[in-house]
Amino acid sequence: MHPEQKKIYKKMTPDQKLNASLRLYFSAWELKKSGLRTQYPGLTEEEINNKVKEIFLYART
Repeated sequence: MHPEQKKIYKKMTPDQKLNASLRLYFSAWELKKSGLRTQYPGLTEEEINNKVKEIFLYART
């Protein structure tokens, strides 16, 4: 992590950190849905959501 990022994160309140992490999570969710729609154009929205849930459930860091 860049030193400037560390400074910014240290200044953030817990609520700001939570909000930032939630925005990142939901952005990743939407990005994955978009990729799956491109990869599998015939799937319904429900099928896409189910695939994303499964992917995120078994995701590893």
